[in-house]
Amino acid sequence: QVQLVESGGGSVQAGGSLRLSCAASGRSFSMQTMGWFRQAPGKERDFVARIARTGDRTIYAGSVKGRFTISRDNAKNTVYLQMDSLKPEDTAVYYCAAGSGWPIPDYDTWGQGTQVTVSS
Repeated sequence: QVQLVESGGGSVQAGGSLRLSCAASGRSFSMQTMGWFRQAPGKERDFVARIARTGDRTIYAGSVKGRFTISRDNAKNTVYLQMDSLKPEDTAVYYCAAGSGWPIPDYDTWGQGTQVTVSS
């Protein structure tokens, strides 16, 4: 079983940037499809982005496409989410997830989440 720990959340003004990291330990990270999700207060958890095992394929939610970039470093067992041009509606707890399969992964491991707050 892989364990995931997110970091990099915080508070930023609209238009600013943050980079989230998700460090993985346990079973082979390079074999995992990785994803980022977010959950705003009172709302369901939504998909943000995912990246294939080798990093050569990515998929984004329409609401973040062009502003967020997912990447991974298999040598460091870490997946990143670079978030630029942040908007107040990006405020949420962000979770990373690990799973198998592409383009529709079966996620079976989740991190504890990191809070992102964007003020106007």
